[in-house]
Amino acid sequence: MKRKWLLVSIFLVTVISGCTNKTNDGVQINALKAQVKEQQKVIHELKQENEKLTKKMSEQHVNKDVLHTALDVVTALQAKDMKKVATYVHPEKGVRFSPYGHVNPDSDVVFKKTELPSLMESKHIYHFGTFDGSGQPIDMTFQDYFHKFVYDVDFANPHIIGNNVVIGKGNTIENIHDVYPNAVFVEFHFTGFDKQYNGMDWRSLRLVLEKQGETWYLVGIVHDQWTI
Repeated sequence: MKRKWLLVSIFLVTVISGCTNKTNDGVQINALKAQVKEQQKVIHELKQENEKLTKKMSEQHVNKDVLHTALDVVTALQAKDMKKVATYVHPEKGVRFSPYGHVNPDSDVVFKKTELPSLMESKHIYHFGTFDGSGQPIDMTFQDYFHKFVYDVDFANPHIIGNNVVIGKGNTIENIHDVYPNAVFVEFHFTGFDKQYNGMDWRSLRLVLEKQGETWYLVGIVHDQWTI
């Protein structure tokens, strides 16, 4: 009888051992599947992060091109070299001049690139909109407008340069993104000049650029300051 029980015991141990091995194999397989799934998740997240970084690098490259163009334009404006400025103007749309931060497509003057080189010498009186506060018409030659509403301070050496972000803000409703939805702009900003005004004498010049093909063209020159 003892031998029979011994044989039965050995048989049971063998069966249980076999079941245990199968169970262990199943656990290991499930564990491996979980690891594979986790790795796939990590790979997916890494791919998404890589796409974001690639996009960011591409945007930074574009921003460098924009900044380079804007710096060339503001340097040409500093030299009052409208012939040079004209080389950056959009071939079809020309460039719009806005005296204040609120761009007005109905009254702001647009010049074609072929018109710019001779504007400084022109005696023609243009209507550039209305003065803030008084509402009086801004009727003047381009040269007078240039000294009042384009390069009234040394924007080539500003306190701050903004990339597609409005820095100078006053009471004027700024609408540059609405008027130029497919463009970007670089802002050359002075925080102020006389401490007694607590920054209310700030000035900004925004150069609006739009891409055509691989080239960024000037489509807008927006002057801005504190308004009533």
